[in-house]
Amino acid sequence: MNEVVLLLAGLSLLLAALAWIGWRFFYWAPSAVAHAAAPHMDAVAVPRAQPVPVVESVSGPVTPAGVTPTRWRGGRLLLLSLLLIAMVVVLTLRLAGYHVLGDLGPREYASLRNIQLALTEEKLVPPPPLPPSMFVTSERPSLAGADRDWSRLDPDFVQRVLALMARMEARGYPLALLEGYRSPERQDSLASQENLVTKAKGGQSKHQYGLAVDLAPMRNGKIVISERDPWAMQAYTALGEEADAAKLTWGGRWSFKDYGHIEVPGSIASLTRAKR
Repeated sequence: MNEVVLLLAGLSLLLAALAWIGWRFFYWAPSAVAHAAAPHMDAVAVPRAQPVPVVESVSGPVTPAGVTPTRWRGGRLLLLSLLLIAMVVVLTLRLAGYHVLGDLGPREYASLRNIQLALTEEKLVPPPPLPPSMFVTSERPSLAGADRDWSRLDPDFVQRVLALMARMEARGYPLALLEGYRSPERQDSLASQENLVTKAKGGQSKHQYGLAVDLAPMRNGKIVISERDPWAMQAYTALGEEADAAKLTWGGRWSFKDYGHIEVPGSIASLTRAKR
């Protein structure tokens, strides 16, 4: 769209320049020169000249000297210039449809998103990783193999999650990242466990696309996962409020409760289509 606007602006400037040249050198200049050549005509009254008859010819009206009038010649040049510009505009617009940009691949899209985030005025930095031993619990033994690498998540989503975590910490509920990206194989493994963690199979969860995370509150330097803890449930309720404010989806509102889960709203198909 910007290229079309610039093209039209450039053609408009070209049109204005050609119109000025035609007026300045073919329409206005000869009459001005003739006026300058006889300055005494403004001060001295002279008898009014009798109209000179115009002789018709095959090529059009001419003066007695046989010269085509200057104004008519300048007008024809201006008209030809306008026709030439019109042809250039039409040809350019016709050829513009043949220039189509291809879809961005995953690497190109990720690179573009990183560049956009690098140019923003404020960029939040993920917290340092916690020791793996802190995630080994009897409630969620599968967390031992969870991926907590922030760089594998969508960069824009990471910034929204970090801002949410900062607001939660200001409310007295610091959060820890339990799991971010999840491979389709791990998703299938979790869905098949007896201790049901998720109902989504591989490719059906936004974890596979870096658009979902699992969080848990921290109290006195320890992760508290179970919602049966009253304090943890207060933290999860606050997480739901902050997720709503950030226009993110909270798993605590689902029929299958997942209190620590937040994700980007929308279907996977529409979100992945928007990235292309």
